[in-house]
Amino acid sequence: MQQSAVRSAGKGREHEGGFESLMARIAGRLDSLPRQLRSIAQLALDSPETFALGTAAELAQAAGVQPSALVRFATAFDFDGFAALRQVFRSHLVTRAPTYRERIQTLRRTSSAATPGDILRTQIDEAVTGLRHFSRTLDERTLHSTVDLLAGSSHVYLLAARRSFPVVSYLAYALAQLERRVTLLDGIGGMNSQIAAVLGPRDLLIVVSFRSYTPEVIDIARTARSRGAAVVGITDSRSSPLVPCSTVSLLLGDDRRTPFRSLVEPIVLAQSLVIALGHRLSEAPARRNGARRNGARRNGARR
Repeated sequence: MQQSAVRSAGKGREHEGGFESLMARIAGRLDSLPRQLRSIAQLALDSPETFALGTAAELAQAAGVQPSALVRFATAFDFDGFAALRQVFRSHLVTRAPTYRERIQTLRRTSSAATPGDILRTQIDEAVTGLRHFSRTLDERTLHSTVDLLAGSSHVYLLAARRSFPVVSYLAYALAQLERRVTLLDGIGGMNSQIAAVLGPRDLLIVVSFRSYTPEVIDIARTARSRGAAVVGITDSRSSPLVPCSTVSLLLGDDRRTPFRSLVEPIVLAQSLVIALGHRLSEAPARRNGARRNGARRNGARR
């Protein structure tokens, strides 16, 4: 009993340092770990975002080990289980982004823009550069597939958090104007997970998430996909944890040199999807009416 209490107290002291302490311990023991645990440790050191948000099966596959090895890895670093170890990574992911004050200080050191007009012109230039890059790299087939999913779904659900939320807020408004059944998962009452749990094969979930990713958003996307719902992920790169959860991924790029991510590109993308869907919906009645007229002519000719 006393030994158990000592072990528990020891674990508490080990975890007090949080993420940075854990990463230092993993790095310090990297060469002495068994082969499978060393592969997991390397993944944790190289891709902490993936480690925070991937499922046990995904992480085991990425590390080339069996899922049970993740439990052994957690035990080797004095955690009661893999979920407890991963929570350290998740907590760091949420809190590590620099504050706006810190980002402003970075801008002051690296940019000559000082007046409001200079700052606005700089933001415009960066937005134009981002849009040009997006125009060169966009995948037409992916856009077509996204419009197909929007047109064919019985109900569209929209999910994002923090800075990405304005994108889905606009989509909720615009899709409603096209008389689509739409639900914005806005987190009121902490009901996002419960609402998303009813998604099925005829539903579509559109998720917007950029670095640093929100764990709850990724978890809900993964659950919706597992239930057979289609998922459109609007994110930044192929290494985003949203990509494995998505039926279709729309990638906008991630310029890590800029302290503030522009919302111009995702808003333009959202607006374009709505307009393309509007074209698709207006074409459908015309095709049906044309088919009816052709059928009537054929029937008249027979008579």
